[in-house]
Amino acid sequence: MSLLALLQTGCLATFAILLLVAGWQDLRTLQIANRLSLATVAAFAVWAAAGIALGRMSVTTLALAIACSMALFAIAAAGFAGGILGGGDVKLLSAASLFAGPAHIADFLVVTALAGGVIGLALLAGAPIGPAAPANDGTVRERLRIGMPYGPAIAVGGLWIAAALYGS
Repeated sequence: MSLLALLQTGCLATFAILLLVAGWQDLRTLQIANRLSLATVAAFAVWAAAGIALGRMSVTTLALAIACSMALFAIAAAGFAGGILGGGDVKLLSAASLFAGPAHIADFLVVTALAGGVIGLALLAGAPIGPAAPANDGTVRERLRIGMPYGPAIAVGGLWIAAALYGS
């Protein structure tokens, strides 16, 4: 294994760790630190540069990955404006989608949506997910008013992509 291939593997491992930290942080606080999304973008930049140097990635593929991420950011930002997604979710979703690129973006979004659906169903069923409300009366309405941590779902989708990229 060449040094650049080892660097790419390290970037994928870093990506996975950042996703786990972001998912855990969102689960506990309903917030995702900006530095986690920025570190994900930095890990992608190093991963992509190594991929281009190895001939595993073309500049066109890199440009398409950035375009996919920007389009996803615009759609997710509209969700933020509508109160559907949190700002940290928008940033993490966009940063993680860089690794998915055009080849895996559909897989990333489907796995993320399925994981989000499971979290949502668990919340509706009364699972103690997310931070406790100060005056939580235990009703479904009160639980939904608090908000749903979507970072863990993004982490599941991103880990799916990291595993797919590691295997290729």
